[in-house]
Amino acid sequence: MESTIPIYNILAVAALVLLFTVTGGVIYLTLAEWRDRRRQDRDKRSSRRR
Repeated sequence: MESTIPIYNILAVAALVLLFTVTGGVIYLTLAEWRDRRRQDRDKRSSRRR
């Protein structure tokens, strides 16, 4: 029974690492999309002025 405790610990750590990785990826993609949208809006406004 004692050999299963380290397995659960490893699985728990792996789950936390995956959780943080996926969360970080979602945040990165959201920020990248927001930046791109701002840049496109700025380009549209500057092209209208010409």
